[in-house]
Amino acid sequence: VVSTKMKSSRTSDTMSQGKAGHPAYADPQNERAFMKQPTVFLNKKARLGAGVKVKATRFFKSVGLGFKTPLEAKEGTYIDKKCPWTGNISIRGKLLRGVVVSTKMKRTVVIRRDYLHYIKKYNRYEKRHKNLSAHVSPALTVKEGDQVVVGQCRPLSKTVRFNVLQIVSSAAGKKSFQKF
Repeated sequence: VVSTKMKSSRTSDTMSQGKAGHPAYADPQNERAFMKQPTVFLNKKARLGAGVKVKATRFFKSVGLGFKTPLEAKEGTYIDKKCPWTGNISIRGKLLRGVVVSTKMKRTVVIRRDYLHYIKKYNRYEKRHKNLSAHVSPALTVKEGDQVVVGQCRPLSKTVRFNVLQIVSSAAGKKSFQKF
């Protein structure tokens, strides 16, 4: 009897999860601290007799540089201070393109950038690569193998200095040199 209750509680947990089966999307209050956007005032007084429910105000902005603001950033409930659309982050500097190699970290991905290096002695090129870590906003769902565009921002942690801005193409291959 206990095992059936355990199974039923697990299924209800998975149903309460939000987008992409990730619990962070279901409820913005998923941390110990109270999660709120610093630019939104939450204690607005309710009008008597209005009867109309007012939608919660949400701060979002355009990143610029020709990148559209995702619908999830405008209408979603997530709170992420490192998000380029809803947080306190400005994109400046370099725009890079690469393939997502790993999505094991929370809201962070590892991106592989492939390039050719010229060897003068042999008059030939060799393949090389660099990995870089980038923050992913909950507004985007990124999988391994996706080709993404990242923009430079201020340092977000020890290794993260970029933010994912756009998914160019979805999962083609993991570590293949697609350019060459």
